[in-house]
Amino acid sequence: MAYPYTVQRGDTLYRIARKTGISLGELAAANPQLEGTVLYPGQVLTIPDPVPRHYEVQRGDTFYEIAKRFNISLEDLLRANPGVDPGRMPIGTRLVLPPSRGMAVVVPAWPYGYPEVTEDLQLLQLRYPFLEVVEIGESVLGKPLPAVKIGEGPVRVHVNAAIHANEWITAAAAMKMVEELSAAYQSGTPLQGKDVRSLLSSVTLWVVPMLNPDGVELVQEGLTAEHPYSAQLLEWNGGSYDFQGWKANIRGVDLNDQFPAGWETERDRRAVSGPGPRDWPGEAPLTEPEVIAIAEFTRNNGFRVVVALHTQGQEIYYTYRGLEPPISSVMAEDFARVSGYTPVPNIESDAGYKDWFIQEYRLPGFTIEAGKGANPLPADQFPAIKREITAIVLESLRRAPEVEAGD
Repeated sequence: MAYPYTVQRGDTLYRIARKTGISLGELAAANPQLEGTVLYPGQVLTIPDPVPRHYEVQRGDTFYEIAKRFNISLEDLLRANPGVDPGRMPIGTRLVLPPSRGMAVVVPAWPYGYPEVTEDLQLLQLRYPFLEVVEIGESVLGKPLPAVKIGEGPVRVHVNAAIHANEWITAAAAMKMVEELSAAYQSGTPLQGKDVRSLLSSVTLWVVPMLNPDGVELVQEGLTAEHPYSAQLLEWNGGSYDFQGWKANIRGVDLNDQFPAGWETERDRRAVSGPGPRDWPGEAPLTEPEVIAIAEFTRNNGFRVVVALHTQGQEIYYTYRGLEPPISSVMAEDFARVSGYTPVPNIESDAGYKDWFIQEYRLPGFTIEAGKGANPLPADQFPAIKREITAIVLESLRRAPEVEAGD
């Protein structure tokens, strides 16, 4: 029997369908009034009964083959059939076929936010037990900042994403890349022509998919009166409830202007007087918990190469005041070859993560500006961005063992 559902803060159609166990199509069909409208807290939707589907096991069937045939994730099929032993299914066993995101774990439904990152990391660990997930710190509002490790090599490479709030498409791309690398690593199949098992026997990859979850939430879900920074955020945003242009963290600090590499120079160049949507570097470097967390994580792990994912411009930044090693330009050309992006040397920039890493360690650091247009970039750019970012990261894994301190 259908029942009412009251929309909560942070709900999207995808999130509601996911937690009520129905498909997006079933949810849309039961709520035709939603066409062209935006969900808001307190809105009442109708949740229909899922359309039941069943399958009787045939000779030669395996649990995995049935899941694959009906495009149902193994996790969803297991949950829907708790009394069934996947290894011992007699012919005629009746299986429930639940609504499912499909065999993929990471499905970048829009918006792709912090709830999706945290749930997908849990599911990826279930499917790929060799993944390691740790918390490197917390955001201003106390959200844990996860990092995921894949590989077993002595050389370490780091990728981070979504340090700017309205660039959250990079988090979706980073998470999908982790899933594709994990699948290739487990199966021994190549990814974009690269032997992932071989690469990850020499290199360990650490990915921090979302460095600014509070800011991402603000961009995606807007502002309510209950928000702890409600009055300040509205003032800092010029009285507008439209936060699509917000890059900063929840205290109005641009996190990629917070690192101690020419911080004073960047502060003077930006000439922004206080908190706002972008470009305010704070009162001093390393004041924000998100930046403190990623700086400490970097110091403690001895990364050979780092890649910071941003949007937009389809460009590769790889220099900082001449302190980068010679191999950085070689790697930038490799990245350009596989992605189609343009290497840009000698940009006027200070206080960014890439700048600080190069200054601190004299090792290759890169800022990748993916996609083109106005942030947040639209969903139709995701497949290309994911493919291009994955190609760049694979190249960084290939080159990293050649990099030496002081290169």
